Amino acid sequence: MHTEKDTKRWDDIILPFQLDRADVRGRVARLDSTLDQILRQHDYPAVVSGQVAEAALLTALIGQTIDLRWKLSIQIRGDGPLRIIATDYFAPKSEAEPARIRAYASFDADAIEASSLAPFDLLGKGMFAILIDQGKGTQPYQGITPLTGGSLSACAENYFAHSEQLPTRFVTAAAQEIGQSDGPAWRAGGVMLQHMPKASPFAKPSEELQVETDQPNSPEQDEAASYDNEENWNRASILLDSVEEMELIGPHVGQQQLLRRLFHEETPRVFPAQPVEFGCTCGEDKVRQTMSIYSAKDIQKMTADNGMVTADCQFCGAHYELPPETLGKDAPDAT
Repeated sequence: MHTEKDTKRWDDIILPFQLDRADVRGRVARLDSTLDQILRQHDYPAVVSGQVAEAALLTALIGQTIDLRWKLSIQIRGDGPLRIIATDYFAPKSEAEPARIRAYASFDADAIEASSLAPFDLLGKGMFAILIDQGKGTQPYQGITPLTGGSLSACAENYFAHSEQLPTRFVTAAAQEIGQSDGPAWRAGGVMLQHMPKASPFAKPSEELQVETDQPNSPEQDEAASYDNEENWNRASILLDSVEEMELIGPHVGQQQLLRRLFHEETPRVFPAQPVEFGCTCGEDKVRQTMSIYSAKDIQKMTADNGMVTADCQFCGAHYELPPETLGKDAPDAT
């Protein structure tokens, strides 16, 4: 019997693992209070919340797979009534700290309400982009693929297949848990599998799955290894397909228990879990920095009737009101 304490230990956790027999690595993740905090800050229709939940979960799974020093973002843009989904995953500043995640959506509420389209189809035609920013002094990386496949998870699989040549699978689920005292709460869970080539830049040092040797393989050995790799990947994928939605988001199955159920014959090995929480980087300094490119005339045009320049964070809803004379490139403290 699992207690409430056990369940809380599984919440808002990304657990890295690898399947030693299959040379496959992966992540199993749960977003619970973190996801609910993201969505409660916005009055999204349920279909929009579901897509934001899946995007946030994918961001957490992918962000934790790389040696990230600052931020990984997913940007989804379409020509349908669900126009934009944007997410950010901020790497933990130290091993003792959680990673942070945030997300928001932009949409046409009237068109969403009147539409009978499936949730993913509300995006229409557009792009799925992954952006990696390692901070100051580095060149940001961006990869873009079209919206295709019928789900955001399929878009992510397509991205890795074509942009990174890495066979990758995602299984995700998101739903509202009823019966909470303060209303339904959102939960999401998912598993990511990835078959890694030798010396992949996307493999963290502690998770290299194959060992380089000084002796080159014969053509026969290379062919046999290629066949084994394909068989291993196919077997792991078939096992992943047996996962049930309640195993991903329900309160009775922890991450390690799920891995044992799915992959016990593949010798799963887990690594230290990464906690995750909601986090936003907005602030008055960021607003001032954004406004620093504008002239005093431009700033005056942005000034509201109350004599202040206002700004709202799309991610967390924070509201800022600043005196116009302190903003812009002509402000006294502008550099």
